[in-house]
Amino acid sequence: MRLSHILHLGIKELRSFGRDPMLQILILFAFSIGVYSAATALPESLHKAPIAVVDEDRSQLSSRIVGAFYPPHFLAPALIGRAEMDAGMDAGRYTFALDIPPDFQRDVLAGRRPAVQLNVDATRMSQAYTGSGYIQTIVSGEIEAFLQGARAEARSPVALELRARFNPQLEPSWFGAVMEVINSVTMLAIVLTGAALIREREHGTIEHLLVMPITPFEIVVSKIWTMALVVLVATALSLLLVVQGLLGVPIEGSLWLFLAGTALHLFATTSMGIFLGTVARSMPQFGLLLMLVLLPLQMLSGSVTPRESMPDFVQYLMLAAPNTHFVMLAQAILYRAAGMAVVWPQFVSLALIGVALFAFSLARFRKSLATMG
Repeated sequence: MRLSHILHLGIKELRSFGRDPMLQILILFAFSIGVYSAATALPESLHKAPIAVVDEDRSQLSSRIVGAFYPPHFLAPALIGRAEMDAGMDAGRYTFALDIPPDFQRDVLAGRRPAVQLNVDATRMSQAYTGSGYIQTIVSGEIEAFLQGARAEARSPVALELRARFNPQLEPSWFGAVMEVINSVTMLAIVLTGAALIREREHGTIEHLLVMPITPFEIVVSKIWTMALVVLVATALSLLLVVQGLLGVPIEGSLWLFLAGTALHLFATTSMGIFLGTVARSMPQFGLLLMLVLLPLQMLSGSVTPRESMPDFVQYLMLAAPNTHFVMLAQAILYRAAGMAVVWPQFVSLALIGVALFAFSLARFRKSLATMG
């Protein structure tokens, strides 16, 4: 192995990347508009949900309940008649329709338990699930406050003090921005290295490399370090300019420690891209393979849903994926300001997985070159 060969082959890869505007646009979009849109349009967040109220009581308590729904979680409630409720739900004008029955306030003051009907458009999955809990909390809170004012009841001897650590305002954009950066790192690392290898084959330049005094190891390493460098620079700029600058998400831990972990993750995922590039014979085939590999990696790594909520088999299986350890590392460093004393197991795991994937991809690359020869 000669370092000069790896350096010059890497410079060639950077020049090839510089002449490919589509890949440049993909990186720019993924680390800017993609991160911003994922952070500000999270599906699990409740934002301006349309709600209608059928107020058949017309009392002080029912008016308090109606007035408790306001932006940004809900639109201003539409006061409708009972006959309009089903038609509005069928037409999709309302996600929620709350029906307050007659004599509701009188029954509450008398100690009875009147029923309040909540109709939910369950086709709007995210709003329906989150909003139902919001509405139940709002209605219960207004009734409790009304009763305390009317009866002067004693407060409960137990008070729950909520302290939200690492995200005091419970801003969903804080989580979405960083997780989108992590997903973009994985996606682009695989795409760039796989596309670089397939481009060599489609342009016929792989044959030129074979007659040169270079080894398959040098070819693979040159593609890995260049594509990893491109993604690493884009990641740092995205964190500084988009996540911290535009979205105002605080980075609690060391950015340099996170970038070191990102480099190890890129070593593993670019090796995976080399392997997929040797399996696929064209870019369309590579795109199909990418969907089969990338979606499970991102969905089951813990960046979308907590790993603890997954079956035990999936949790153990995903320990072999670099994404799982990278998500743990990124959340610990960027959110909780963890140091090397905390995240060293993830660093070791990424290094071992990267070495294994690199050795496997190199063996596959050598086999493919022998087949071509």
